[in-house]
This record gives sequence, C-alpha cells and structure tokens, in this order.
Amino acid sequence: MWTSLIGHAYVEAFEVTGARSFLTIAESACDWIMELPREKTPTGDCLSYFSDRQASVHNANMLGAGILARTAKHCGREEYVRVARSAMEYSCLRQRSDGSWWYGEEDKYHWIDNFHTGYNLDGLKYYIDSTQDHEFRPHLDKGLAFFLANFFRDDGCPKYYHDRTYPVDIQCAAQAIDTLAKLGREVPSCLDLATRVAAWTLNNMWDRRGYFHYRKYPLVTARTPMLHWGQATMFKGLSQLYGALCPQSESR
Repeated sequence: MWTSLIGHAYVEAFEVTGARSFLTIAESACDWIMELPREKTPTGDCLSYFSDRQASVHNANMLGAGILARTAKHCGREEYVRVARSAMEYSCLRQRSDGSWWYGEEDKYHWIDNFHTGYNLDGLKYYIDSTQDHEFRPHLDKGLAFFLANFFRDDGCPKYYHDRTYPVDIQCAAQAIDTLAKLGREVPSCLDLATRVAAWTLNNMWDRRGYFHYRKYPLVTARTPMLHWGQATMFKGLSQLYGALCPQSESR
C-alpha cells in the first residue's frame, strides 16, 4: 500500500520536472508490485497486501492498480495496464450493492471504514484518468456517493466507520481531505466537504505545539504525534486541498 503512495510522489515529480530519474524510481516500485502474489479468480486477480504471502484486501489491490496505470501512462508498459485492469475488475465486481466495499472479502475483514474507502476511490480514479477506461466509472460514482453519505457528520467531523463515529482518527481526516480534494476538481460538493473536514480537524485535532492529535474518543483524546499516521498524511491532504482551491498555485 505505502509503496503505491510513495510511487505517486515520484510520478508527480516526473510530471512537474520532466526528470526521467523520477519516473525510473516509480517504475521500480511498479516492478515490485508486479512481483506480488495474486489471488487469481475468473473475475479478476487481487494484488496481495503482503509480499511473502497472499492477503486480499481491496485498498491495497486498488492502490496498486492505480500506480501501475499512472506509471504506464508515461512509460508505455502494457503489462502494467493489463495487471491494473484485472485488479480493478476484482474489486469493482465485488463492490457491494450500496456502493461500499468490505475491507476484504474474508469474513474476518467484513468492516467498512473511512480511510480505506478513500484509498479505494483514489486508486480507481487514478486508473480511470490514466487509462481512459471508463468501464469502471459507475463503480467510482457509486462508491463516492456512499462515501459522501456515510462517513461525515454535518459539522465536518470524519466518522471512522460508516455506521458509527468513534474513534475519530487523524488518518480518516487526512485521507478524506485528500480524496475529496482530488475528486473536487470534478464534483464541487466534494471540495466543499473537504474544506469542512479540514476546518473541523484544525479546530479539534490540531495541537498548538505544532502537530495533529492521533485520535479522539468520546471522553478522552490521544494526543500522541505520529509521523506518518497523521502528520505526513495531513500535510499531503492539506496540500491537495490547497492545490484544488488555488489551482494557479500548481503551475508555479
């Protein structure tokens, strides 16, 4: 999963600078993803969450497909697109009727949460934008509708699960802002919601000492600063939101 997210940073660096060295690093990440175990089924193959054994979860599968497709757009590696499409087939054909995804298909993975749903939507959008394969667009639209309807309170507080709020986790806030800001370029209501989530998070989870709190519970707050679980992801989400609100900044 994190390999995919890091790979996007290098693709973006290539897109901004044109420096081939950045794309080469993204390709190396994709080559590693291509070597992952896969659950092979008649309705698509699932990229594994782990490198040494098969574990089929939708967010890792869809994020892997997203970076494969985005990198292939620049390097022309058709095998990346082939594997990405099969991964999207696996997850999209297992989307639930209400637009949600289980974390994974095994019984032990049957929960639905905020930030993993955001990862699914991100991966699917990257795939569609990079390949112009719109067969899975209805799945993105349906998944987004579920995301908007179930994971946020009216005041902008991000809920952890689709059916209950607590714990309020900084990763839910960060990923929601990031995903909504990306989609807000096409769906203005997403950008409005991203702004509300950011405002709620700054008012309720920002510490004056310079970091975001880890979690809020009904009676207590876990104030531990986590580097990647909160600080880095909030920086990314807020940067994405700034770019969406001030598009002229992206050309500087």
